[in-house]
Parts: sequence; C-alpha cells; structure tokens
Amino acid sequence: MHRHPTRTLRTVAATTCAAAVAMAALTGCTSGDTVEAAATEEEATVIAPAGPGEDARKLTPEQVRAEAEDRAEEPNEADVDYIVMMIVHHEQALEMTDLAADHAHADPVDRLSTRIATAQAPEIEVMRAWLEAFEEDSEGAGDHEDGGHGGHGDAAPGGAEGHSDMPGMASPAEMAALAEARGEEFDQLFLELMIVHHEGAVTMSADVIAEGVDITVSELATEIAAQQAAEVGRMEQMSEEI
Repeated sequence: MHRHPTRTLRTVAATTCAAAVAMAALTGCTSGDTVEAAATEEEATVIAPAGPGEDARKLTPEQVRAEAEDRAEEPNEADVDYIVMMIVHHEQALEMTDLAADHAHADPVDRLSTRIATAQAPEIEVMRAWLEAFEEDSEGAGDHEDGGHGGHGDAAPGGAEGHSDMPGMASPAEMAALAEARGEEFDQLFLELMIVHHEGAVTMSADVIAEGVDITVSELATEIAAQQAAEVGRMEQMSEEI
C-alpha cells in the first residue's frame, strides 16, 4: 500500500491555497495572515484553518507522518525535487531573516523579516516530513530506490551550498555583503535580495505546478507562490519608502 506523504500538508494547502490567492488579491494580506505559524525550539507547528463552524487545528510534523493516506498517484521527480530544493531555498531565507533580526534599521523591514521567518520555518518542517514519508514509502515498496531520489532527506537540511543555480538564491558573496551591511544599506540590500529570492520561489512553484503530479505538492506550491508574489509587491513599495 502506498501512503500519501502528507494528509496534513494537503489539509494546510487545500484549505488555504484558494483563500491565499483570493485574499492576496482582495486584501493584500501577508503570509502571516494566510497561515498562522509558530516555531519553538522543540517543534514547529502550522495552524490549518477549518471549515465554517469548525475549530482550526494545530498540526505538527509528527501529524504529517501520522495522517498519511493512500495516494492516488506517486509523486514524480519534479515533485520530489521541488520539495528538496524548496527546503534549501527556505533555509537561506531564514539565514537572511536571522541577519535582519540583528541588523534591520527600519521597523517595517524588521517586521517583514519576522513574518517571513514565522511562515517559512514551519513550512520547512512540513516539507521535511513529506520527504521523509515519501522516502519511507519508496523504500518499503521498492520503488524509486534507483531513481535518483535516495539521500534527499539527508541533502536537504544544512544550507545552500551547491544550490547557487537555484532560482532566486543569493550567492555566497551576496550573503557575505548582507552580513557586513548596516543601517539603511542593510535594509535596501535585504529587500533587494529577498525580492529576487521570492521571485525565484514563485518560478519554482510555477514549474512544479506545471510538471508535477502530486496534488499536495501542487497545493503547497500554489500557496507559496500566492504568498510570496504578494510579498514581492510590498517589498518593492517598501524599498521606495525607506
């Protein structure tokens, strides 16, 4: 029996991706408004909105694995590669927001970096859980063992080395420059790099929506694209105002 990697991921994405697109267009809501997320030292959680009259649920990566279900179609290479790469992509965004926590000069930049970190840290844990469930399923079924996906779970965590060609990724030199910048120079460089970073995530998400087959990955990609495209517009305006 094949298991779907994340019923939880489907719950989060399915209940929010349509709202994310609509609300981004109608109200300009932030990623923090679309999916309330919280990360602690012990575990990350994502709060999935429920239907009318139902209470939202706080979901952990453990629930992602525990609520696995039969999948209609096996994820293809595009699906798995997207999850692997987006984990690394998000991790670099968190490196940038860590720098902003120490060096952001303008309050709007500081608040923006906090929203980005609050949204993306739990998403990393959810994607890792999806990947772990996929690899456990693949090993148990004997599928994909020689398909080039082995070791993705080990390769994903740990930063952006070897992924500089990924859309939107800042180069080591750019990250070093950001770490050294201060004051308004930091704010402007942070916004410049994060705009490109978000645009890269939107590109990656569009690609997997077109090429992938796993519905949960497509839903997550739709949500990420909607959130980050909306944030690009706000960052561009912020860059002109600070």
